[in-house]
Amino acid sequence: MIRRTLPAMLTLLFSAPLLAGQQTLFSFVRPASVVNVVTQDAGMPQYNAEQTAEGEVLRRVVFNPVAKPTLQLTPQAGAWDWSAGRYLTLRLQSAMDWALTVDVQVQGSDGRTLSSRIDLPAGPAQTVMIPLTASSPLSQGMRAGPPMPWAHEGQRLLLASSSGELDLKQVISVSLSIPNPKVAQSLLIEKVGLQDDDLAYQAAYSQLVDSYGQSTRGNWPEKVASDDQLKAADNREQAQLKAWLLERDKLGLDPYGGLQAGPAFEAKGFFRTEKRDGRWHLVTPDGHPFYSLGVNAVAADGGRTYVQGREGMFKGLPAEGDALAAFYGQGNNDDGNASSQGRGFKQGRWFDFYAANLQRTYGKPCSGATEACPPLALDAPRWQTHTLDRLQAWGFNTLGNWSDPGLEQARRMPYTLPLAIVGDYASISTGMDWWGRMPDPFDPRFAMATERAVAIAARDHRDDPWLIGYFADNELAWAAPGDDPKARYGLAYGTLRLTTDVPAKRAFLKQLRDKYRNQEGLSKAWGIELSAWELMEDPGFEAPMPNPEHPEIERDYQYFQLVFAQTYFKTISDALKWHAPNHLLLGGRYAVSTPEAVKACAEFCDVLSFNFYTLKPEDGYDFARLAELDKPVLVSEFQFGSRDRGPFWPGPVEVAREEDRGPAYANFLKAALAQPMIVGAHWFQYLDQPASGRLLDGENGHLGLVGITDVAYPGFVEAVRRSNLQLTTQLRAQLQKPAP
Repeated sequence: MIRRTLPAMLTLLFSAPLLAGQQTLFSFVRPASVVNVVTQDAGMPQYNAEQTAEGEVLRRVVFNPVAKPTLQLTPQAGAWDWSAGRYLTLRLQSAMDWALTVDVQVQGSDGRTLSSRIDLPAGPAQTVMIPLTASSPLSQGMRAGPPMPWAHEGQRLLLASSSGELDLKQVISVSLSIPNPKVAQSLLIEKVGLQDDDLAYQAAYSQLVDSYGQSTRGNWPEKVASDDQLKAADNREQAQLKAWLLERDKLGLDPYGGLQAGPAFEAKGFFRTEKRDGRWHLVTPDGHPFYSLGVNAVAADGGRTYVQGREGMFKGLPAEGDALAAFYGQGNNDDGNASSQGRGFKQGRWFDFYAANLQRTYGKPCSGATEACPPLALDAPRWQTHTLDRLQAWGFNTLGNWSDPGLEQARRMPYTLPLAIVGDYASISTGMDWWGRMPDPFDPRFAMATERAVAIAARDHRDDPWLIGYFADNELAWAAPGDDPKARYGLAYGTLRLTTDVPAKRAFLKQLRDKYRNQEGLSKAWGIELSAWELMEDPGFEAPMPNPEHPEIERDYQYFQLVFAQTYFKTISDALKWHAPNHLLLGGRYAVSTPEAVKACAEFCDVLSFNFYTLKPEDGYDFARLAELDKPVLVSEFQFGSRDRGPFWPGPVEVAREEDRGPAYANFLKAALAQPMIVGAHWFQYLDQPASGRLLDGENGHLGLVGITDVAYPGFVEAVRRSNLQLTTQLRAQLQKPAP
């Protein structure tokens, strides 16, 4: 550890201009005040600053290849009072030819800290602005903010996010570190300062979205500048789709998209599953093998985004009386779940950019001033026909979850449906709760809610052969993220913390009492001092962590979580067998799961379903363990996105460029076909999310086959089509091989 005090240095001829409202706290090249600089596994090898190619003068700091090399700045005495500041500013530059990840931590005298992780790109110096109160793009209503850095008042600015809290009157240190560098990394730094206004931050989010719903901060080949361009793109695509659909007609598919080549399966009039020659298959009502290539959220309402309170973010919103004003609406997505916490602009007036663009492309005239326009103020059958043509021409054969009911009614593609079970039953927090707490399946009210949900879902579909089956909800919080025991056994921990008026808590306590009889037996098995059984009944009971000395703890947690999952899936299975006996139960669309939940799902569901946001399916789960369950598996969501087509978030799985999405899709399908238990894969999703954030939770990802303008991404859809057709060809070849 090296400690230096920086006195006044040589006067230098050049430094970056200050932003309005910015105060320099200290400078590494011409300090106006004295600070202490402490380096740990880092150093400043040169006494003098150095001049960059752009003419700026900064000081080099080298971070050595250890876990956390750090540069720390502290006042020479006492603490800094930053109560007048809104942002910490750092003038930084990567001295490498690549981007650097820099962690910044500001600490107060009471131990509280404010943290920020900066993705500092290669290139010229930029001013990094870190909010001194916790802030992220979610406060502006979106998952990811606009691309950074950007030019403002002659400077390159990078607005960072921050988390934690800080007493701004008692700041005692600022630390910069580079996490786990593999080799020594050099960072150039000029000065540290405070910004006392929001003007730069406001400018970063001003006029961010154009009248078509596209980002104003970039250009790309498919970006639309006029209505005529939309119409021309539509005309070109129609000719291409006709040619591709003619090719599809030659594939030898049954009406449902099943492969007619190879040995036939028994036709039973509805979709079912069958294992043959070591491979699981979905089987069409006509008795042909069917590999489900689907797309989620094929719907015309995905372009809605809240505009109320942030109108300045949008450039060219329609005025009252404008025909496109028909596409305004009202909503409220402030549901109290973790997915809405910390997010601004989650209720009020919204505008539907996608529907407006459909209207511009081929909609019927509708003034909006003298007549009421329907939610999709255009020829809805035209959109449905066009969309189904696209999906089939691109090699898809399934409408995934959350798709437009009108598409299902066309009877051109098989479809799936979600079961949304809602009611006043008890619930349990596992520590994740992204979409809400876990339903308590021991509560009789859950069985009633399930019966009602299944009856409603099956009412119009009971005898429809085009329906493959139902998903048992979506991405429930079976565990919390992470590998620690409180995450892995979040369901057991969360249940034991509740009161005994929660049926799951009573069920867990009964399990333990039946096994151990009294508190003495439990205390011995768990290695705790439990003086009275009633102490476990108290709310907030802290259960012990599993440990090798007391293996019964983990066994008890596992057994409870298994019975919990069995009760949950059996309740849904029983209701489905009564109301919809002809259709499959397609599993729980796992995002986070436990072995107990997956095992119970295999016991009561026809198919296991997983949302795999990974490069290959096997990166998302242990397929050797899945093989032991001997059950078909459906990839109910997967995705690859980039940052170069407008929406600011690439989604959970990022590739470098748009051109990389097609190869990533191909590799995923190839890996999926190599797993004999996988019977299909569904892409998430049809349409890009709004750049300013979707209504539900502010996600603003480039996930789509088509953009917010309804213009398809031609390179990607051509690659997707090739991959889909190649999988169909390879599967046909496998089926035609004589059995060994």
